[in-house]
Amino acid sequence: MNKLTIEKRAMILTMLVEGSSMRSVSRIADVSINTVTKLLVDAGIICAEYQSEHLVNIKSKRVQCDEIWSFCYSKEKNVAPEDKGVLGYGDVYTWTAIDADSKLAISWLVGRRDYDYAEAFISDLASRLSERVQLTSDGYGCYINAIEKAFGGAIDYAMLVKIYGDDGNAQKRYSPAPFVSAEKRTMAGNPDIKHISTSFVERQNLTMRMGMRRFTRLTNGFSKKIDNLAHAVALHFMHYNFVRIHKTLKTTPALEAGVTNKLWSMNDVVELIDAKEALKDRSRGKYKINISN
Repeated sequence: MNKLTIEKRAMILTMLVEGSSMRSVSRIADVSINTVTKLLVDAGIICAEYQSEHLVNIKSKRVQCDEIWSFCYSKEKNVAPEDKGVLGYGDVYTWTAIDADSKLAISWLVGRRDYDYAEAFISDLASRLSERVQLTSDGYGCYINAIEKAFGGAIDYAMLVKIYGDDGNAQKRYSPAPFVSAEKRTMAGNPDIKHISTSFVERQNLTMRMGMRRFTRLTNGFSKKIDNLAHAVALHFMHYNFVRIHKTLKTTPALEAGVTNKLWSMNDVVELIDAKEALKDRSRGKYKINISN
């Protein structure tokens, strides 16, 4: 079976994380849409596995959490009655936690915006931190019990509750309500007031919307399958953490946080895919490829 070169596959993945749709990538790279889809799935799986294994014992002082909305298959209002409440039909949220200093995306979760997913997300975040942190979230109530359950009293936790007004404009579909004020609420421990902020994680939300066609508003490039959305998110964070140079840091978040000791390229991500395939081949008597971090 013919196999694309590492450079060609790296180019395809780069276009995906830079906001191109899958069919656009298929046309530009002159490959079938099935090839692009398979590469996304393979990359998403290995990126999720690699980061789950290596994003551990993170030495962080301040963490910010937020959720970003997208949808899958159809808008929530258009979901068929038999599919209501089924993940992958309608509203989907990506929970994200980012280190305020290194800008490392420590944990994320694709799912619903409810307590069960809040608990799973915060529990995973807590397992990846090596020391007590100051955590800031928005005013979503599900965070409170989830954080208490995962961290107990070993956290300095605050909410940043933003208050929006009504400008009397009936057309609100494409314009947010005017911002009025933000209230800083201490929920646990002794958080430093001047560091109660969600600015960095909200900026990461913008990066996600700009970098993944599936998150673009008013487009037909939205995800049709929840698994592919999760794969795209895992690939996005691999690129964000390990490959993309952060303009403020002048390096990658993974290097800044000490998670890796080298500057990655997308070729390295492709080699991770090949390494996993080689491990499968090894059971059939073939060779093994080793990839270091």
